[in-house]
Amino acid sequence: MMLSRKILVFFLLIIFPINIFAYSDYIIPSGASIGIEINTDGIMIIGFYKTNGKENKSSEKLKVGDKIIKVNDIEVHTIKELVNSIEKYMDNDTIDLTIKRNDKTFITNLELLSDGNTYKTGLFVKDSIAGIGTLTYIDPNTGIYGALGHEIVESNTNSLVEVKTGKIFKSTITSIDRSTLGSPGGKNAKFDVSKVYGNIEKNLTTGIYGKYNSTMPEIETLKVVGLDEVKKGKAYIYTVVEGNDIEKFEINITKIDKKNKIKNIFFEITDDRLLEKTGGIVQGMSGSPIVQDNNIIGAVTHVVVSSPRVGYGISIIKMLEDGEK
Repeated sequence: MMLSRKILVFFLLIIFPINIFAYSDYIIPSGASIGIEINTDGIMIIGFYKTNGKENKSSEKLKVGDKIIKVNDIEVHTIKELVNSIEKYMDNDTIDLTIKRNDKTFITNLELLSDGNTYKTGLFVKDSIAGIGTLTYIDPNTGIYGALGHEIVESNTNSLVEVKTGKIFKSTITSIDRSTLGSPGGKNAKFDVSKVYGNIEKNLTTGIYGKYNSTMPEIETLKVVGLDEVKKGKAYIYTVVEGNDIEKFEINITKIDKKNKIKNIFFEITDDRLLEKTGGIVQGMSGSPIVQDNNIIGAVTHVVVSSPRVGYGISIIKMLEDGEK
């Protein structure tokens, strides 16, 4: 008698975590100048001052970069709310501040110092950041935009600004302070906060991102190209140097670095018109899209201060991926 053998086969299913991005193969290149306003997540301490020549010794436990989130038991989000809350407790001469430092919170007691008929805290604080930059791209299918190509930091603390709310809006370039060796110039602008283009949801090392809520600009979409297809030689940046006109200026790509997280494209400005107008890369130009062979490949991020006609760019792929995270 023969015994039949049953052979059992087991399949092992291995699931690998993968990131699936929905950004489009063709996106709208911009180069438009934008005004930027971010309301920070908490009221940031950016410095200390003396009252009647004396420091507030009760503030010794506080540091630049700390965020005030409560006065006694009252939550505060803006400087106006902070002032109103302090006024409620001035008769006590002291207040309890709930402070957020990195990911931890603690409570400290702060004395209110008398200066005539007013009381002062001895703290310089900030609840919003404003500036100018360049819109890099808009994804016509997802509505996500990316701008700047680098993070926004608070200048006094040199720390990344955490976004509570924010917006990008119309900015008209009125003049240019030219870059010189050792001193980067900048764009000067007139803002129109009534013309809002979109919100700001994220401030990352690769740029600011959000949803573009205005009418899509009538600009031809360009193919998205990764660093593998970028080559040395001629390319262009799109940016505004006067009014609201986006212009195309020639650059020369000298190096491609796939390993660097942000500084992927090394280039020099070769366009005589741009060099005459700006002296090189200026502040406010960050985010200007870089285009090669009618493909969008990246965005301007940094200037070499000692040689302002030389700069760095970030891969457009990196910005698109971070825009969707």
